[in-house]
Amino acid sequence: GWGAASTIVSLAGSVALLTLFVFRSYWHRSPVIELELLRIRPFAVSSLALLLFSAAFAGMLLSIVVWAQVAWGWSALKTGLLFAPGPLMVPVFALNAGKVIERFGAGLVAAAGCLSFGGGAVLWAASMGVHPHYLGAMLPGTLLTGVGVGLALPTLTATGATALPPQRFATGSAVLMMARQVGFTLGVAILVAVLGTHSTPEARLVAFRHGWEAVGIAALIAAVCALALVRRQASNVPEPVTT
Repeated sequence: GWGAASTIVSLAGSVALLTLFVFRSYWHRSPVIELELLRIRPFAVSSLALLLFSAAFAGMLLSIVVWAQVAWGWSALKTGLLFAPGPLMVPVFALNAGKVIERFGAGLVAAAGCLSFGGGAVLWAASMGVHPHYLGAMLPGTLLTGVGVGLALPTLTATGATALPPQRFATGSAVLMMARQVGFTLGVAILVAVLGTHSTPEARLVAFRHGWEAVGIAALIAAVCALALVRRQASNVPEPVTT
């Protein structure tokens, strides 16, 4: 439980270690994370949005696979094949996102991707039932999450990387990848904490609905972060020259 001594000690220890890490990064001659990079606003915003979106991504992927196999009794092969339409959306939208970014900007495209992804998870929360229903319950959310990944993930990664000075490209790119990995870890941990352990199918359904709602909330917050990139881009538009 959340009030258990081991839980409290673990949370307090994580806060203390994170604080120590920040101080060490500030004073160390060659830190793992150069805090100066976080002063580059598009890079900092993209890193935060990537962390949140990756947490939502990990929670989504784990939850739907576990749900299909445990609650609906599908095999691993059947689950993979029927979930495949979602991942197939990723390259389709990722490869064509460049034209949309040129017109609307990276911030709006990334935000739209996050909202599509979160919408898919929320749709699962609203439509999933104890009995299997692929076309009406699982497939629509699967397609929306795939579209969201194709729009948001490469856009946020590219926006953060291109904002870096050339001499810091390698270090900054590593920070972006680290943000993704930390997000994956947090997403799995938060999902497991939300789901808990339930004995009846009805209680399990309620828990998974809460899990998908948590995924949707994380994606929504990532969308808000992505919109900060829109404001940054708008502020860089030069004023018209008058004579």
